[in-house]
Amino acid sequence: MSSEADWFVYLLRCSDGTYYTGITTHIERRIEQHNNGTGARYTRGRLPVVLCWFEQQSSHSTALKREMSIKRLQRKEKAELANAASLFKK
Repeated sequence: MSSEADWFVYLLRCSDGTYYTGITTHIERRIEQHNNGTGARYTRGRLPVVLCWFEQQSSHSTALKREMSIKRLQRKEKAELANAASLFKK
C-alpha cells in the first residue's frame, strides 16, 4: 500500500494538442502505460503523450480534488500551467 505522500497529479500534452489530467503513485510507469496504449482510453488515440506538469499531493483524496480542479480549467489555463512548469525546467 502507498504512503500518504506518494500521490501525484499530472498533466499530459497529447499529440493532437489536447491535455489530459490524471493521478498516480508512479509517474514514470503511468506515462509509459499511456504511451504503450494501456493507459486511459482518452490518450490511446492521441499518442504519443508528453508529461508537461506534475505535483505531489499529501493523499489520494487531495490528489483527486486537485485533479478535478485542473479538469475544470479551460484549455488556455491548462496551457499556462504547462508553460509555467516548463520555465522551471530551463
